Amino acid sequence: MQLREITDDNRDAVRSLRVRRNQKQFVASVSKSLKEAAKTPGAHPWYRAVYRGDEPVGFVMLAWKPPTGPFRGRHFLWRLLVDKRYQRLGIGREVLAQVAALVRADGATELLTSYEPGDGEPWPFYRKLGFRPTGEIDDGEIVLRLTFPAG
Repeated sequence: MQLREITDDNRDAVRSLRVRRNQKQFVASVSKSLKEAAKTPGAHPWYRAVYRGDEPVGFVMLAWKPPTGPFRGRHFLWRLLVDKRYQRLGIGREVLAQVAALVRADGATELLTSYEPGDGEPWPFYRKLGFRPTGEIDDGEIVLRLTFPAG
């Protein structure tokens, strides 16, 4: 599993990745995510295509220590999308492990994310990986924290 930059050579393939129909309310498309990143440079968007071998299988985007806003100075998992053909293969878990390692290497003690509650919500996935609710709500979404052990 590799996290690769999105370039002119792979942009269309990455933008064609899709989640299952019942997941669309919880995960924005890659195209929408890239547009949001372009519109909000102040959030310090950091994004990568997820590859398994030579095949793009997912997309991940973080707000990397934005200087303002509710997550000022913190790392926030903004998007995680695994294509419907590659779900339930451990890809999401591996992506989060790689992202967590990058964030820890940047000196962080936690990684935040949020989800919109509803039938089919991603909370069970995040809970299994060690995320816990912070008690915060951001724009109707429940904020979660993954705390990194000291050392």
